[in-house]
Amino acid sequence: MEAYALTDTGRVRSMNQDYIYSSPEMVGSLPNLFMVADGMGGHKAGDFASRFAVENLVIHITKMRQKPVITQLKSGIQAVNQALYQESLSQDALKGMGCTLVAAVVESRSLYVANVGDSRLYLIHGDSIRQVTRDHSYVEEMVAMGQMARNTDGYNSHKHIITRAMGAGMKVEPDFFEVELEKGDYILLCSDGLSNMLDNETIRQVITGKGTLKEKASRLIREANCQGGIDNIAVVLIDPLGKEADLC
Repeated sequence: MEAYALTDTGRVRSMNQDYIYSSPEMVGSLPNLFMVADGMGGHKAGDFASRFAVENLVIHITKMRQKPVITQLKSGIQAVNQALYQESLSQDALKGMGCTLVAAVVESRSLYVANVGDSRLYLIHGDSIRQVTRDHSYVEEMVAMGQMARNTDGYNSHKHIITRAMGAGMKVEPDFFEVELEKGDYILLCSDGLSNMLDNETIRQVITGKGTLKEKASRLIREANCQGGIDNIAVVLIDPLGKEADLC
């Protein structure tokens, strides 16, 4: 397994409220752990929220006994969500804060994913790119009900409204996914600062092109900035069955 993580403030924002975590090594009893969180809230509240969620989820999982991957993610996300919500009530400056979260674990040839909000996980292989996660956003809910089409003016002007977030209340409802991996797959976790700037085909071409994971991650961020860089950008790129994996 190989992985590389990178985040950038972008060209417009003065503060980076995205937070990334990448551990190809064991975290507690999990074989690895990868996360992207995108903070929301005024001044430094969004930065606090994303960092708090990621760092405390790592702490929670490190302390857990060995259990199925989804069980650990579910327990950790609920515990961290409650703690983050309590923090938001403790100071006026933190009221209304929250963050998205997408987390991934690779166990043998299985990919386990959890997400809250609109940070995404993609699976890329050759000529195909697939968004595994579902955005918890107003526009995607409207699309699902047949009341809005993607890439329309109404869609683009409301893309920033999310319907689920870490720290928004005492309980949160993550989505969970399990995907079987194949040799040649790449996994991409990213914030909307990337997915709102680049279309799927551009992302696919960069990831399946030549270069190291570091070069590809840097290229994704550079391309997003070239398209305007209107938001913070977070990228975690993984080659799960790469040259260092011995899974046969």
